[in-house]
Amino acid sequence: MSNLYVDVDDAALSEAASILGTTTKKDTVNAALLEVAKRHRRLQALEKLAAMGERGDFDILLDKKNYRR
Repeated sequence: MSNLYVDVDDAALSEAASILGTTTKKDTVNAALLEVAKRHRRLQALEKLAAMGERGDFDILLDKKNYRR
């Protein structure tokens, strides 16, 4: 783990702690960084799904006979 010394906006840190349910500054910063990374991965996955939908990859699912016995 890296030691990093930065000036942080106290109001933003307090709001982030409240949203994330964290109690320490360290936990808040780590949770916020992790949340940003997770959101970015979810956005990428959503964009891939949207592209698949645009291509019609899910059209087979419109008729239940195509995937149910």
